[in-house]
Amino acid sequence: MQTKRKTARMKYKFLFTVIFLCVVGSAFSQARLGRRVLNRERPDTSIVVAYVDSLKAYKAKADTLLLKTDSLQAADAPDPCYFRLFSPLTFYSSVARRSMVLGDGHDDALGAAIDKALLGAYLYSPEHVEATDNELEKVGALHEEITEPLRHKVEYVGNNDDVPEEHTDVPLEIVVAKPNFWTFSGDYYLQFLQNFVSDNWYNGGESDYSMLASVTLQANYNNKQKVKFENKLEMKLGMLTSRGDTLHGVRTSEDLIRYTGKLGLQATKNWYYTLQLIAQTQFMRGYKSNDPKVYSDILSPLNLNFSLGMSYNVNAFDGKLTGSIQLAPLAYNFKYVGRKELAADNGLDEGKHTKHEFGSGCTFDLAWKFSELIKWKTRLYGYTTYKRMQMEWENTITFQFNKYISSNLFVYPRFDDSTANKDSTLGYWQFKEYLSIGFAYSF
Repeated sequence: MQTKRKTARMKYKFLFTVIFLCVVGSAFSQARLGRRVLNRERPDTSIVVAYVDSLKAYKAKADTLLLKTDSLQAADAPDPCYFRLFSPLTFYSSVARRSMVLGDGHDDALGAAIDKALLGAYLYSPEHVEATDNELEKVGALHEEITEPLRHKVEYVGNNDDVPEEHTDVPLEIVVAKPNFWTFSGDYYLQFLQNFVSDNWYNGGESDYSMLASVTLQANYNNKQKVKFENKLEMKLGMLTSRGDTLHGVRTSEDLIRYTGKLGLQATKNWYYTLQLIAQTQFMRGYKSNDPKVYSDILSPLNLNFSLGMSYNVNAFDGKLTGSIQLAPLAYNFKYVGRKELAADNGLDEGKHTKHEFGSGCTFDLAWKFSELIKWKTRLYGYTTYKRMQMEWENTITFQFNKYISSNLFVYPRFDDSTANKDSTLGYWQFKEYLSIGFAYSF
């Protein structure tokens, strides 16, 4: 009987032990699971409360008007340790290193709690880590500790009302300069040619000396308000002497006086309505070698040409080609010959001094500067009455050796079918050409 009772007590004891162990094990498992969930989803509540309290304290400090210092080292300043919790998540190697040390690795409970929270974030949310402490060290320190308040030195300068204002009267003289719309320019050259041939030269010839002087003066008016008035005076005189001419010690090789005037009213940018006058005669009598006849003289002939038309200002190749082109559908030509014996040679009726004609004409007056050493001036003049025609094309190529020495090549073809002296070979064509070297000056 006693044995049965002893056996029953042992069964109840064993059953109670098993139930007790199951209950304890279940409670232990629930406790561990709760701690895991708490560590994963909820941060330490005391840390959050302390951080919120520090924010409130700092706000109260910032709002007060009685602060005497801005130092972050004040006693009631927030603890900077919380910065690591609420800044962008950064992996600090010191947190992982302290977690491997036996014990907490911290002297204070706050540091241990912060390390625990960071370590949980590293383990359960590594995808939110944005930087490491090594990267932050390369960027530099966050800030320098401010140990002393910043003071700005400000100097105040008061107004002194006792200082009288100084009034300095400076005399001003206003000068209004009258604009000068006139421009003046000119070209001069004096050139010589000497040719010596001995009496026994194998193919003949004769010695001669020649001189050529030329002056070109220009005075132009332009008021920049559609009115232009251009004036050009050309004078040339060439003298020649040779031993073969027994009748004349000196005779002319070049003789010209010519004035060109144009009054223009602007129509467009480069076109002008223009009234033009060309007056031409010579200085001296003209002879031929060993011929006593006078072929020309001053005012024999005298040509005056009035034309009405349009003029175009030429400016091309960056200013290297300049000049003007005159087109005149209406032109009046007046010719005067002082010597009656020269009337027929100049297209006048026998015994007459004057001749009046109406027609049309054109004038091309251009200058092309190829370089500083080579220049070309050309003048093409044409006039027709639709019964007769006159054309002159003057070309002067200048080779400039230096500022004062130059050489000129002059080529001058001319056509005039009003003259009575028609050549058997050239017809009404006439030619003149010379090459000279000497002194030249321009302004």
